[in-house]
Amino acid sequence: QVQLVESGGGSVQAGGSLKLSCVRSANSYLTNYMAWFRQAPGKEREGRAAIYTGPTPSPYYSDSVQGRFTIVPDNGKNTVYLQMDSLQPEDTAMYFCASAPWIDRDNWFRSEQYKVWGQGTQVTVSS
Repeated sequence: QVQLVESGGGSVQAGGSLKLSCVRSANSYLTNYMAWFRQAPGKEREGRAAIYTGPTPSPYYSDSVQGRFTIVPDNGKNTVYLQMDSLQPEDTAMYFCASAPWIDRDNWFRSEQYKVWGQGTQVTVSS
C-alpha cells in the first residue's frame, strides 16, 4: 500500500513563497499521476496542480494558480514538490497530496480518480 506524506506548510505573508513536499512510500502504478488539492475552511476540496510522473512529465494547473505554482516530480527521491510563489490570503488552506494510477485528462481534478491521499499540511497566508 502506497502512503503519501506531505510537509513544508507554514505561515507566510502575502507575496511570499513556500515549497511543499510529498514523499511517496513507493513508486508504483498508483503514483503515475500526482496532484495537489487544497481545502479552505467551509469550502470543498479543489485540485490546483497535477502532473504525470512518467518519462514525459506534463503538468496541469488550475487557473487560480497558473503562473504562481509549479509542480515538479523527483522520481529519484519519490517526491513531488509544489513551489508556491506570490502567495495570497486566498491561498490559505490545508494542502493535500494525492496519487492516481490513471486519470481522464479532460478532468484532471476529479477527486474520485485519486486513490491515495496524504494527511495534509496547513498553509496560512496573512495580508
